[in-house]
Amino acid sequence: MPATIADILHAHRSGRSTPSRTVAACLERIERHADPSIFTALFGREALAEQVAALEGRDPSSLPLYGVPFAVKDNIDVAGLPTSCACPDFAYVAARDATAVARLRRAGAIVIGKTNLDQFATGLNGTRSPYGTPRNAVRADLVPGGSSSGSGVAVAAGLVAFALGTDTAGSGRIPAGLNNIVGIKPSLGLVSTSGLVPACRTLDCISVFGLTVDDAFAALRVMAGPDEADPFSRPLPLGTPGAFPVAPRIAVPRPEDRVFFGDRQAEAAFAQAIARMTSLGARLVEIAMEPFHETAKLLYEGPWVAERYAAVGPFLEAKPEAFNEVVRTIIEEGRRRTAVETFRGHYRRVELAARTRVSLAGCDALMVPTMPTVYTVEEMLADPVRLNTHLGVYTNFVNLLDMCGIAVPSGLRPDGAPVGVTLLAGAGRDAHLAALASAFHASTDLPMGATGEKLPPLPPAAPRAGAGYHEIALFGAHLSGLPLNGELLEAGGVFMRRARTSEDYRFYALPEGRVRRPGLLRVEAGTGASIECEIWALPAEAFARFVDAIPAPLGIATILLEDGSRVKGFALEAVAARDARDITGFGGWRDFLAEEQRQRQAAGIPAAE
Repeated sequence: MPATIADILHAHRSGRSTPSRTVAACLERIERHADPSIFTALFGREALAEQVAALEGRDPSSLPLYGVPFAVKDNIDVAGLPTSCACPDFAYVAARDATAVARLRRAGAIVIGKTNLDQFATGLNGTRSPYGTPRNAVRADLVPGGSSSGSGVAVAAGLVAFALGTDTAGSGRIPAGLNNIVGIKPSLGLVSTSGLVPACRTLDCISVFGLTVDDAFAALRVMAGPDEADPFSRPLPLGTPGAFPVAPRIAVPRPEDRVFFGDRQAEAAFAQAIARMTSLGARLVEIAMEPFHETAKLLYEGPWVAERYAAVGPFLEAKPEAFNEVVRTIIEEGRRRTAVETFRGHYRRVELAARTRVSLAGCDALMVPTMPTVYTVEEMLADPVRLNTHLGVYTNFVNLLDMCGIAVPSGLRPDGAPVGVTLLAGAGRDAHLAALASAFHASTDLPMGATGEKLPPLPPAAPRAGAGYHEIALFGAHLSGLPLNGELLEAGGVFMRRARTSEDYRFYALPEGRVRRPGLLRVEAGTGASIECEIWALPAEAFARFVDAIPAPLGIATILLEDGSRVKGFALEAVAARDARDITGFGGWRDFLAEEQRQRQAAGIPAAE
């Protein structure tokens, strides 16, 4: 089977292969890989043939995942297969697919089977299952990561094209980091959790693993959207990943807040990842991590552990012997939490969330190590609670702060262990993160997972915004990395591309106010010039708010671009040009600011902010 979703689709659409042959190759690889701890259940050949037959007569180009094989974590329902949560006494045969699975099947994807996990999705290491510990695909002595252990390994080993996990505390990111693959933890509520056995229902989300960001996002795109069956789903826009922005602002932990538990190789790897991100043009902002780390402690040391008891408490009381000992101890702690503790914990979470929003204001993303260190299976079994807690240092706070995230490989250590980083941002910025992560991953030149296959070149950015988004041309303070760009990011904006206007415009620097702004004015043919701009896409509701807030003498007009296309953008009232400085000759706001900066330096004036 070809390695990526794009390869599989091309093979099916060109006639070089068929879904039947792809599924057969998938089963052969699973058998050849010979790790019985990856899957808890597989569909038989007859059931798989039925899935393939359902695609017969369909136009391969009409289905976005036509014939693509995938696996599902065994706490998510798949009709006809048991849902066990890695607890055989709990298992039941699902009568229907979870909403996310159903949407993937309607898009043409084929479910191969269910994957192993830390029991009841409680753990980040992958050793807490009666079905055994899946073998880490990159370095066999290391833990595979959890709780979505089987899904992470199945993708890294090339057994399936993508796999579903879940992510309450990092279960969709730690297995990605430990197996050299991509793990997307969507915004809470973006993907329906109907058909998922809950761990912490207010924080649970269904995640996706892929060999590339493009693969994982392709699956996310199909699954995303509100669901009446899930009261926790919400109508968040998804968008389409654009290009890597110009000079994005990337927050990173300040040096004194970087936690590696003495692992010098992990520390060096993160320093290299920071250098890589800088080489892509990012501007780094060091921030204090104290409010993030305190939030992380609320998940297991605070009242949220009571949610785990709320999910499976009755079963635990009836059959305590069915539980992994470590898992049982963790869930039983939920009995002792009071309603008063819960409200106090909630108040503290809100206070901490406000502080973290201030820390990240104006930043495109926060970049952290996916995991602070690595552990062998032997080390984890000898100290299962403390070492598991270590793995969650950079993951446990994310859902409590309503953030989305993408874990992406960053390298291989000298000892052969994989390392990765996770990019995080506020809810609704999934597509913007995907653009950042895709460019970062492509720059690593790593193999995909443990397949030995080369990472494909960076896919071209989408030329146009996705459904539900409106494009807008920006010329001044809202450009990437400039003072007002944070307004776009907070509104869920996605950078699409750099562009230039037609040669029908003049450009002016407006009189200085709180924030310096330029203005674009359309003029008679032959009297203007082409002006540089950025095209961003905003969700429809945010676009309306954004336009409504534009101060005079600026407004919105239809801008003609040099390629002949038209887009809405900022424009200047003609009367305001009388008192403004004509800066058309600079060709754009960035070049104008750069020249001003050179003049300041020549005159010995301190650099302007």
